[in-house]
Amino acid sequence: MRIHFLFFVLCIANIQTLLSAARPDVVLVMLDDSGYTDFGCYGSKVDTPNIDAFAKEGIRFTDCHAAAPNCSPSRAGMLTGRIPPRVGLYSYIPPNHPMHLPDEEITIAEILKKEGYATGHFGKWHLSSLEYREQPGPNQQGFDHSLGTSNNAKPNHLNPVNFVRNGEAIGQVKGYSCQVVVDETNEWMEKVPKEQNLFACVWFHEPHSRIASPPELVAKYEARGMKKKDALYYANIENVDIAFGRLMNKLKELGREENAFVFLTSDNGGVNAFSNQGLRGKKSFVYEGGQRDAGILRWPKKIPVGQIRHETISHLDLLPTLCDATEVARPKGVKLDGTSWMPMLNGKCLDRTQPLFWFFYRVEPAAAMRMGEYSLLGYLEKPPKKFSHGLSPVDMPWIKQAKIVSYELYNLREDLAQTKDLSKSHPKKLAEMKKAMASIHADVLTDGPNWKW
Repeated sequence: MRIHFLFFVLCIANIQTLLSAARPDVVLVMLDDSGYTDFGCYGSKVDTPNIDAFAKEGIRFTDCHAAAPNCSPSRAGMLTGRIPPRVGLYSYIPPNHPMHLPDEEITIAEILKKEGYATGHFGKWHLSSLEYREQPGPNQQGFDHSLGTSNNAKPNHLNPVNFVRNGEAIGQVKGYSCQVVVDETNEWMEKVPKEQNLFACVWFHEPHSRIASPPELVAKYEARGMKKKDALYYANIENVDIAFGRLMNKLKELGREENAFVFLTSDNGGVNAFSNQGLRGKKSFVYEGGQRDAGILRWPKKIPVGQIRHETISHLDLLPTLCDATEVARPKGVKLDGTSWMPMLNGKCLDRTQPLFWFFYRVEPAAAMRMGEYSLLGYLEKPPKKFSHGLSPVDMPWIKQAKIVSYELYNLREDLAQTKDLSKSHPKKLAEMKKAMASIHADVLTDGPNWKW
C-alpha cells in the first residue's frame, strides 16, 4: 500500500513538472504615460534598439488599446479583465483616498499563483495606497513579492525615496527608477526555481513627470537640435529601452526566453503631440490619442517572428488570454469584458462579442466605444458643478446617474485622426452603436461600487 501511495505521489509530481514546462512564463511590461508613437518601431525619433528588436521577434500591434485613458483605471483593467468603472476605478487614486482595487476582485496574479506560479510586481502600483495597510496591496492581490510605489517615483526618477518592498518602506534607492525596477525583477527571477513558472508585472514609472534622465542621453538628443524638455523626454524613453534590454537578457540567461509570453505596452496615451502622431487627444481623453498604445507581444515557442497585426486588441484581453494560454479555467461568476487572443494566435479570427468601451466622467466626451472600424464617442449631460481633479464625494452619485445625451461617430479605417463626424450621415450605424453603448454604460455603472468618505 505504501509503495502504491509513493507511486501516486511521484506521478502527481511528474504531471506538475510537465505542466510547468508546457505553460509559459508571463511578463507584462508597462510604461507610464508613453504614447502610441514613442518607440522607433512606431515611428519615433527616440533610439529604442531593444524594443525595436523585440518587435521584430514577435507581433507589433497597430490597434492596441489601454483599458482606460488614465493611470489607476487602466492598471485595474489589465489585472482583472474588467472595464475599470465596473471594479470601482473611476479615476486615478489621489493620496489618502478611499478608492482602490477591491480585494474581492480576481487578478491574473491570483489565478496564476493558485496554479503554482511565482508572482512578482515591480514598479508603479497605483491601485491602492501602499502606506495605508487597510487597503489591499500587491501582496494581497496575488503577488508573492513586490517592490513599488503607490503612485509616481519621488522626487523624480533619480534616486527615488518612496519605494515599498512587501509592505515595508525602504527609503532612498540609488539609481534611475527603471533600472531599480529591473534590478529587483532580475534578482527575483534568479531566485525562482527553474522548474517553477513565473508571472511578473514590470510597471515602469517612466516617462510620467517629474522626469529625470541620464545627462549623457539628454546631451545626445540636444546635439540633434532638440529643446531641453523634449531631449529629457526622449532620453527618458531610451533609458527605459536600456532597462528593458537588461530584462530580456536576464530571461535569456535563465533559459526562460523561448517559452515566455512577454507583452510590452503603456497605461494610456501620451501627453506630447509627438507621442501621439496622427491621433486626436492625449492622456485622459477617450479619443484615440488617450487610449491607443503601442502593443508588442513576443512568445517564441508559440508565435512566428516579424508580424504586424491590425486586429483591435485591449489590455482587458490579457486575463482571458492568459487563462487560455496556461489552460486555466476563467474565474467563475465574474463578468469579463475582454476577449482571448488565443484563437488569433492559432490562426483564426479574433471573435469579440462585446464592443470595447471606455469611460472617464471628467472629460468631454466621457465615453467611447469601438465596433469594427467605427468609434462612437458619447457626451454626458452637463454636471451641476465643475469637477475637482480627483474623485470627490459629490461626484459619485452624479457618475452613477448621468446619461449619455449626444454623440460623435468616426470611421477609424478612413479617418484615424477623428476629424469627420459621421453621426448625421450614418443614422443606422449611429442607432446601432448608441443602443450598444447605453447597454454597456448602464451595466458597468450598476456593478461599480459607491465609494464613501
